[in-house]
Amino acid sequence: MDSLKGVGAGAKAHGAKEISPGKSLLVVLLCWIAIFAEGYDVGVLGAILPSLAADTAWNLTPIQLGAMGSYTLFGMLIGGIVISTLSDVYGRKPMFLMCLTLFAACMMVTAWSPTPAWFAVSRFVAGLGLGGIIPVAAALTVEYSPSSRKSLNYGIMYSGYSLGILAAALVGRELVADHGWRAVVLVGAAPLVFVPLLAWLLPESLDYLVGQKRNEAARKLAARLGVEVPATVQKPGAKTGWREVLGEIFAPRNAFMTICFWVALFSGLLLVYGLAQWLPQIMRKSGYDLGDALLFLAVFSFTSAIGGIVLGKWADRFGPRRTVALAYIAGAFGIAAMAFQSSIWLNYTFVAIAGFGTVSASLVLTGYLASHLKPFVRAAGTGWALSFARIGALSGPLLGGYIASLNVGPQWNFYVFAGVALVAALATLLIPAKRAD
Repeated sequence: MDSLKGVGAGAKAHGAKEISPGKSLLVVLLCWIAIFAEGYDVGVLGAILPSLAADTAWNLTPIQLGAMGSYTLFGMLIGGIVISTLSDVYGRKPMFLMCLTLFAACMMVTAWSPTPAWFAVSRFVAGLGLGGIIPVAAALTVEYSPSSRKSLNYGIMYSGYSLGILAAALVGRELVADHGWRAVVLVGAAPLVFVPLLAWLLPESLDYLVGQKRNEAARKLAARLGVEVPATVQKPGAKTGWREVLGEIFAPRNAFMTICFWVALFSGLLLVYGLAQWLPQIMRKSGYDLGDALLFLAVFSFTSAIGGIVLGKWADRFGPRRTVALAYIAGAFGIAAMAFQSSIWLNYTFVAIAGFGTVSASLVLTGYLASHLKPFVRAAGTGWALSFARIGALSGPLLGGYIASLNVGPQWNFYVFAGVALVAALATLLIPAKRAD
């Protein structure tokens, strides 16, 4: 069934009671706090980059400045694989709390860093936590959402990411001039205050408890949440270990599904990171002044913040596969349309469509992946897919830089990125229907 609603269809058919909207939204809010913190952490480097470049104590070269962002991405790539796999073996809640604590604490180390080497190491370690938080938050949000609101709740939860990036830009604008870049980074340690609250209110995954045969703990938690204990998909008497987790993710029967999801997410993150970095420069080459060029990026980011919620609601109603695929196609149109000289307001519209059809589509696709996987590998499977997709995130800025180095017009950036969006749409359409557990 091409819908996240199908995830809970079997349970509903047998009279299973779903989680109440209020308790579901509590989980969404708690995950939103962590995702907001992650967005701030990811966005803070862009906010402090001009100040870092002007720091006479470090005298960083442009190449060194560019490398600062890659340290975090490499950490996220590794963290997405390792921590998400461990969360399906040792518990999603403790790994979630550990990831939040790790990257928030690293912000204090980054703010204190006496040398660029300390800065680099702290950003890499922070990346380990950043890479693990999204797949675990995805697994918890999908699990603890009513079947009719899974995509919508996921879109609400993930909106924290874009808003966190926006918050980093606003905090940087207020603090960096008077207090320097270290103060802006230090604000990112504030989520440490919320860790005890999350430890108190956030439930452990019922799917995890059942998979580990912790039946008494599962019964108590299910009673507290007012839901039924889910049926295990593991063999009777078998606990979930890393061999079972990796065996399910890379089983030959899942190969085509895995390829489709991974290609779509790779293409989606290539678009997100490629356009986010190069859009202002491309628009300047197209004849716009710097202020207007930066406003294009603001429109792109704002659309992604609200687009995920809208697209999530549509995905719950019409099915995520066709919704995401059509969004990528619309994104391809918006990107390609920017290649032609139009009025500035019409181009703002095209940029808004591009943001809707790249960032928003990719985040709803991530939620669809989490729902598509069997419960006992939901976090790990999402983490592996996102870690592969982060190679696309690294490739996007490189692709934009390569096109910029060629002796071609700026419109070719839009044509190439539009082609990538069509690849994402095709890969999404080819995702096979979810098998019954």
